[in-house]
Amino acid sequence: MLDIKLFRNDPEFLKDKIAKRGMDSKVVDEVLELDEQRRQLISQAEEMKAERNKVSGEIAQKKRNKEDADDAITAMRNLGDEIKVLDDTLNQVDVSLNDKLSRIPNIIHEDVPEGDTDEDNVEVKRWGTPRTFEFEDKAHWDLVEELEMVDFERAAKVSGARFVFLTGDGAQLERALMNYMITKHTTQHGYTEMMVPQLVNADSMYGTGQLPKFEEDLFKVEKEGLYTIPTAEVPLTNYYRNEIIAPEVLPAKFTAQSACYRSEAGSAGRDTRGLIRLHQFDKVEMVRIEKPEDSWQALEDMTEHAEAILEELGLPYRRVILCTGDIGFGSSKTYDLEVWLPSYNDYKEISSCSNITDFQARRSNIRFKRDNNAKPELAHTLNGSGLAVGRTFAAIVENYQNEDGSITIPEALVPFMGGKTVIRPTK
Repeated sequence: MLDIKLFRNDPEFLKDKIAKRGMDSKVVDEVLELDEQRRQLISQAEEMKAERNKVSGEIAQKKRNKEDADDAITAMRNLGDEIKVLDDTLNQVDVSLNDKLSRIPNIIHEDVPEGDTDEDNVEVKRWGTPRTFEFEDKAHWDLVEELEMVDFERAAKVSGARFVFLTGDGAQLERALMNYMITKHTTQHGYTEMMVPQLVNADSMYGTGQLPKFEEDLFKVEKEGLYTIPTAEVPLTNYYRNEIIAPEVLPAKFTAQSACYRSEAGSAGRDTRGLIRLHQFDKVEMVRIEKPEDSWQALEDMTEHAEAILEELGLPYRRVILCTGDIGFGSSKTYDLEVWLPSYNDYKEISSCSNITDFQARRSNIRFKRDNNAKPELAHTLNGSGLAVGRTFAAIVENYQNEDGSITIPEALVPFMGGKTVIRPTK
């Protein structure tokens, strides 16, 4: 959520930033109108409550003097009714203002390129050379079925479309990838491993920006009023919600493996085959809570930590800066890492690393102190995939396939596969 002071102090700046995201900038005027109504109502309410306190004192004095206070009591009751109406109106304006503010995206960083779609994202780095096959290569969705690593058909029977059973070598490869990623982030990149709740309340979803704007993308457990997490970013970022963080704690660096659940509303027809776009998938997440002056370097570091996984696995990738039309709601600047997938003859997203600045911290009331006597300040939050496990799985299968239908295990993964170096057809 943006600071209301930005609307009051520089509305034209905000209009420009909001318009670049493709949103109608008149929302700034709507916020300012509600803000002015709110301030006027508060002023009126304070005046009326001061008058009520004055009259209350006069009534008490009259009673002490044995004087008739009936008219004053009637006047105070009428004033109380007026105050209640005013408070109710103020509450309605507060709700409208907060709802309006909660649907406005973060301010984009000056480095973010202008554009309408992902075609306008700007490549800033490319690593590795896509493999040239001397045989007819196959897509991962065919290979994994031939190798009996997955079962899409029975998953559809059990749960529906866009779910999968990982079986045998497939389940082992998925688990190996998760263990490998978590181990690298904790032992080499300095993150603290966390096991997170995978059901969270509405306040948590609001804090990270999924609610109210993106509720249609979430799965909800109606009876309990809980939501399945779309990423471990949600519980990890909310870890310090409504807290003042002690001076020695920052930077806080968390990593967690979790299942992620997304309804993929609006994605019909996109990447419907294979492991690229499922309703449930595994991901290793990185979350950082930083002092504002440190957050931009933290974004670079986090992105390099995700890249280190791809490089050690020998998977060609590129890094792009997302443009104004493709960047996420809460992000000020996002790098996407895209891995080479031969079946697409293209790069596909495998990680997004974003600096959310104080946007989530304001919604979640995450503050810190520079020292024990300092005034609390809003922290900056960052998140990044380190990596999406299913997409890494698909990339390994496609890039490490052999002519005989087998899959070579990348060297970095062999210890996590119990020494197995190749996945071979069983028949």
